[in-house]
Amino acid sequence: MDSIKPSSTPTKSRLAKTFQKVISLKTSTKSLSNNGFCLIIPQEKLKCCDPSQQFEKEDTDEASFKNRAAIEAFIAKLFATISAVEASYAELQIAQFPYNVDHVQSADQAVVNELKALSELKYSFLKKKIDSSPPHVTLLLAEIQEQQSLMKTYEITMKKMESEIEVKDSEISSLKEELNDTTLNNKSLEKKLNESGCFSVLDNVNPSNSDPKDFNMVLNYVLRSVRNFVKLLIREMESANWDIEAASKAIEPEVTFKNTDHKCFAFESFVCREMFDGFNIPTFSLLIESLQDDNQGRFFFFDQFKKLKSVGSIQFLKENEDSLFGKFLKTKYLRLTHPKMETSFSGNLNQRKMINSSEYPETEFFKVFAEMARRVWILHCLAFSFDQQLGIFQVRKGSRFSEVFMESVDNDVFAAADGGFVVAFTVVPGFRVGNMVIQSRVYLSPAVNPVNDLCF
Repeated sequence: MDSIKPSSTPTKSRLAKTFQKVISLKTSTKSLSNNGFCLIIPQEKLKCCDPSQQFEKEDTDEASFKNRAAIEAFIAKLFATISAVEASYAELQIAQFPYNVDHVQSADQAVVNELKALSELKYSFLKKKIDSSPPHVTLLLAEIQEQQSLMKTYEITMKKMESEIEVKDSEISSLKEELNDTTLNNKSLEKKLNESGCFSVLDNVNPSNSDPKDFNMVLNYVLRSVRNFVKLLIREMESANWDIEAASKAIEPEVTFKNTDHKCFAFESFVCREMFDGFNIPTFSLLIESLQDDNQGRFFFFDQFKKLKSVGSIQFLKENEDSLFGKFLKTKYLRLTHPKMETSFSGNLNQRKMINSSEYPETEFFKVFAEMARRVWILHCLAFSFDQQLGIFQVRKGSRFSEVFMESVDNDVFAAADGGFVVAFTVVPGFRVGNMVIQSRVYLSPAVNPVNDLCF
């Protein structure tokens, strides 16, 4: 049996095809490499690694950087020029107040020059000629120029403010002088008013046709003098370093004042209480014999009223050494002015010794006190020259407010009417003249347990 031999034709055919492909590939790639080495590179990589294109890109970036630097330098120069314009204009404004011809012309020329520089920058920008010098040099010079302009503006502003301060100081000084002049004028007028004692309204008053309403008018005149004395008393206390709050607490210990200025009402209450004590007695509780005849008494007090209403207290005392008014003044001064108080005010008791000896010092304190005493005595004389019954009353602390008998010294009448406040203390006593009631002036405090009844 013959063995079967494989056919050689198919094998030969495959080998031939393989060699043909290799030879064909070698032939097509031989031109790319002289030594026969073949490396295939993508076209994108070939473009990127092209030296000529790389140099072009670097040139473009450098040009862009230079352009940006030039623009930044130009903008800095623009803002510096604008700051210079502002500084020049500010200098022009301040040169006009006060007006100075040379300064105005110089500042005006500076403004024109800076506006020209601004116009040149505009022209350069439109013509695209903004890189005339190195950008970093231009940037530095622009920053220096802007800082100088800002400093110049600040200096001008400071000068303007200093000038305004000088004007204000001058106005303040002028107003202070006016205030001092007005204060001195007021004191002079007050002194003249206190010393003159003119009662022109009561020139036609006589016992036969007297009107109790005149009493209220004279009472207001008296209270002005009382408040004037209280102001002087507080000033003297402050000068002697008194504790004003402690002094007011000594008079009215249970009262809490709503306002610091209200402490003066405590002192006014003390002065009125001492000065009006015994007011409803013809002899004012003085240790002298009372007048026996009522008609005689009426004419006596009316005569006293006429004499004292038009003459100063010191003058009257010197002309009438043994007068009833002199005894009244002496008694009230010794009661109202404590020796310790007088010593703290003047450093001695000389004034007290003079008054005890029926001599009258020329100090301001005594003059103001004497004028207050004169007015109280005049009111007393007027009251007893009436042919009508006279009464005086105080209001009990804690009493409910009554518009008939009371008047609030601190304008809390509406709160008092609602029951929110009661009487803390009486500042000025009330009076009855015939059928007319003159309200007592009271200081009010918040109600806690109000008293229903009034105490007269």
